[in-house]
Amino acid sequence: METTKTSYPRAKVKILLLENISQKAVEKFTSNGYANVERLTKALSEEDLIEKIKGVHILGIRSKTNVTASVLKAADKLQAIGCFCIGTNQVDLAAATQCGVAVFNAPYSNTRSVAELVIGASIMLIRKIIDKNSAAHKGGWMKDASGSNELRGKTLGIIGYGNIGAQVSVLAEALGMKVIFYDIETKLPMGNATDSKTLKDLMSNADVITLHVPETAQTKNLINAENLQYVKSGAIVINYARGEVMDLDALAATLKSGQLRGAAVDVFPVEPEKNGDIFSSPLQGLPNVLLTPHIGGSTEEAQQNIGDDVSNKLLNFLEKGVTWGSHTIPGLSLPPQEGAHRILHIHRNVPGVLSEINGQLSKNNINILGQYLKTNDQIGYVVVDVDKKLSAQAKNLLDEVAQTIKVRMLY
Repeated sequence: METTKTSYPRAKVKILLLENISQKAVEKFTSNGYANVERLTKALSEEDLIEKIKGVHILGIRSKTNVTASVLKAADKLQAIGCFCIGTNQVDLAAATQCGVAVFNAPYSNTRSVAELVIGASIMLIRKIIDKNSAAHKGGWMKDASGSNELRGKTLGIIGYGNIGAQVSVLAEALGMKVIFYDIETKLPMGNATDSKTLKDLMSNADVITLHVPETAQTKNLINAENLQYVKSGAIVINYARGEVMDLDALAATLKSGQLRGAAVDVFPVEPEKNGDIFSSPLQGLPNVLLTPHIGGSTEEAQQNIGDDVSNKLLNFLEKGVTWGSHTIPGLSLPPQEGAHRILHIHRNVPGVLSEINGQLSKNNINILGQYLKTNDQIGYVVVDVDKKLSAQAKNLLDEVAQTIKVRMLY
């Protein structure tokens, strides 16, 4: 069947995977005939990536590689970027949109891993296991119940009630906790969770506060000295979201004052580039503080799920033109068209482009066997199925259409 072939030989499609992306992704590409896969265990600087990106068709990254406008400008053959993680803030999405580069991620694949770790950290902190473990390693024996509690009956406050926040909500309620949450958008509560109208209300009523918000201008230093003054005495704060959403100096001061009984932090404003680099934080050395090296979603199961999810999206885009899940190209899911060749056309979203496409094809007696269009505020995505014998001519005509960003013969 024609839809299993692409116009560009698979052996020549160059795929670059950075940051130790799961071997599952490599196997997914190679088992589908894409043998030219390079996998690096580290992130690349902007300068190194600008050099490395030349000739690359598919780029896979995690959270430490920044794909800037300069990188995208140097990417002469780039079709898509796969973010093998939850977020896409490490990619200049506006620049990728203007370049017609599809950007995919895996928003759900490590949800369970993060949620389980939040619950685990909550138990460790409320029982003061961190301090007791440290003492035992040093020969001390801290066998007492003072300041050690159960989670059951306590109130969990979730800031950001998205995929992970909702999963934490379900697990916490199963342990007998009362759940409250705060989100800037209206969200349907899971179980018996209730919506807090303000952040202040949540922070003043929760025994355990956990953050699950994206990194945006609105969330930068969301947990700061002003908001921390509202926390309930003896509360616990957990941040497994993004490093920039919490002022660590303010958190350290609140811990030292005794207002907070403990904290768990997995993400930091500045993180080491690789294993072995020096890590520094104002939270180091404080009692009942659990520090982990950005491993919230780092389980074998999560990495395999992410590898599977993102590589499937990239393959569907490469071979079928499917863009569902893309943050840059309007979403289309396309049925196969027998006896035709398929052309993908990405253009700036201005009036008259579709009319020009159809006019050019009609003027040259090229019959359109199928056509699909989806737009967003900036660009339009048109898929055209035409007669096989005339497809090369049709592609050349579409290359000349005004406002064209990128044209690709799919099959």
